[in-house]
Amino acid sequence: MRKIGVVVFPGTNCERDVFHILSDVLHIETEYIWHDRQDLDGFSGLVLPGGFSYGDRLRAGVIAAHSPIIHQVKKMAKDGVPVLGICNGFQILIESGLLPGALVKNERLNFVCKWIDAKVKNTTTPFTKLFQKNQQIWMPVAHGEGRYVADGLTIKRLRQKNQIVLSFLNENPNGSAESIAAICNPEGNVVGMMPHPERASEGVLSPVAACIDGSTFFRSLMHYLGEAYST
Repeated sequence: MRKIGVVVFPGTNCERDVFHILSDVLHIETEYIWHDRQDLDGFSGLVLPGGFSYGDRLRAGVIAAHSPIIHQVKKMAKDGVPVLGICNGFQILIESGLLPGALVKNERLNFVCKWIDAKVKNTTTPFTKLFQKNQQIWMPVAHGEGRYVADGLTIKRLRQKNQIVLSFLNENPNGSAESIAAICNPEGNVVGMMPHPERASEGVLSPVAACIDGSTFFRSLMHYLGEAYST
């Protein structure tokens, strides 16, 4: 039985959106996981949703990165379990050391909330398997600290090891280096992204021709897990 855990921290505010898409739309067994839980046996994948964990009191994601559950998240990531961090979840993965670089205030120092074009650069992760290479997709962003930055060597490694998963297309809404919108770890099972796929998974929410590009991230996960369980 494949079950996906949605990790909830104090201040998280997108967990219900993610749960709804996974459970009600795609009919995947899904369970909320409170941040102090340390027994994660039985979960085939994890999603760290967006929000303002701990109110971003020190720095976005930094307090949540020291929550008790993170030890288990790291262990599962090391064991190859798919882990997706969305927006604040991406910030938590960065702050916990599961992904390289940093996420800082947007270039213009304002909160950006809009639909954007992005290009799929890596189709080998559990969350992008059903996309085409360089496919253009449409999803919303909503963040104040989403500008990805890293030193030159890290950026070079990301390019060389195919760790840039998504890049902003036509417009870079936050000033990220290389127009980075999502990255993964070298193994590809841990992905962090600033766009919100859960907000682009139902046509009724899309302002453009019932676009549901976001659902492909979650359907890719189930496709991947189906392959993993059959081998």
